[in-house]
Amino acid sequence: MSSHQRQQDPDHVQEQPNGPQMKDVPGSVAVIMVPLPAQGHLNQLLELAHLIASYGVPVHYVGSASHNRQAKLRSHVPPSSAPSNIRFHDFPTPPISSPAPSLNSPYKFPSHLQPAFDATLSLRGPVASLVRSLSSGSRRVVVVHDSLMASVVQDAASVPNAEIYVFNPISAFALCWFTWESKGMAPPPEVEVDVAELISSKGFPSLLDSTTSEFLKYMASQEECTKFHSGCVYNTCRVVEGRFVDLYASATGNGTATKHWAIGPFNPVKVPEKRSRRSSQVCMEWLDKQAPSSVIYVSFGTATALSDEQIREIAIGLERSGQKFIWVLREADKADIFGGGGEARKIELPPGFEEMVAARDLGVVVRDWAPQIEILGHPATGGFLSHCGWNSCMESISMGVPMLAWPMHSDQPRNAVLVTRVLKIGLVVKDWMSQDDVVRSPAIEGAVKALMASEKGEEARKRAAELGAAVRGSMDEGGVSRAELDSFIAHISR
Repeated sequence: MSSHQRQQDPDHVQEQPNGPQMKDVPGSVAVIMVPLPAQGHLNQLLELAHLIASYGVPVHYVGSASHNRQAKLRSHVPPSSAPSNIRFHDFPTPPISSPAPSLNSPYKFPSHLQPAFDATLSLRGPVASLVRSLSSGSRRVVVVHDSLMASVVQDAASVPNAEIYVFNPISAFALCWFTWESKGMAPPPEVEVDVAELISSKGFPSLLDSTTSEFLKYMASQEECTKFHSGCVYNTCRVVEGRFVDLYASATGNGTATKHWAIGPFNPVKVPEKRSRRSSQVCMEWLDKQAPSSVIYVSFGTATALSDEQIREIAIGLERSGQKFIWVLREADKADIFGGGGEARKIELPPGFEEMVAARDLGVVVRDWAPQIEILGHPATGGFLSHCGWNSCMESISMGVPMLAWPMHSDQPRNAVLVTRVLKIGLVVKDWMSQDDVVRSPAIEGAVKALMASEKGEEARKRAAELGAAVRGSMDEGGVSRAELDSFIAHISR
């Protein structure tokens, strides 16, 4: 699973591609988006909904009232400028427990979100009814579902004018890795020797080691329902992962002609000239005063809970590195971010830490949401210390910012390998094999210095800048991602 960590900015208007979206798509086509109820998944399909709606295609976004509210609250696009043809459907779901995140979950996996995943089964009936209702007045109903929501949309396969498309919310590289692992396959010759050896290594933890048994059962139940679909959609770019999209298509094709569209990045690739109200926070005003590429941005997503001991070590490591930083420090999301269930944990820093870094103009600690896209797109930002959730990876890549990889669970260790050993646009701060250990401040200090103030870090920064420019160009008229998006719209509206 992927995780998403930025402040969704109510004044941040996503720039849509120019061109054919200004005209309504011929005929009557309706799209239904079915996301998994976790922030990184909710956000990706809402961003895709905006891209599709910009072509004049009506989109229906479904979920519980609470999770739809969460998606809208944290959206890039404010209601005043969002396409008017996106409709949210609040479907009833049974009450769920919403415990505080556990600091003792294996490999930091957010097991406290499992009740929300399990409750999605109740969406099957309402989604089936929506498909049938739309099918009677539409030439085609297109259902795009998170790969972990296949059971919810399975009835659409029996509707004659409905088509089902799987959205893969993680990197194509991680998908390949999981597929090769599950089938006992060796990586093909196209994969770098050192990466292939790592993938084949018995020492590197498998998916079994980076999730919980409950989540693995949930994944298996979804895979059983992913039998009838018309294609796959990815939040990635062929500039970044083209060969892995093709390798995954080959490994899972089974002789079929299933179509695959890499139409990312879904996130905005240009920071708007007019700064949003929320981004006029202390952190952005402080960034404006810093030298180019001098600040490291630190954020671990919406699903990661760190112990007080680990947070103290991060604080000490950042201070001793002498590098300027913006650190987003907040508790992980609960299953229902609007629900009760006790007081939120107060994350403690070493006494006087925030006052000290402010007095020395060393950094800023953000206790709420932060405008991640604007921070990453700011000239002063020169690095990103991240958990390597796929949203954050794509945002960092599209803004040309190198990464310090600190993976926590799920697909994140594989994303870290992609960033550091395949793309070579980042360095490792934490060895995945030491999952049970607290990373001490000297290691954090050394990693931050390596990325921000060493020749090795500068090489990663140069490669990240070049890749970022190529990714941004892919979204322009004639670019490869823009062509893939055009192709998908043409296909569903054929």
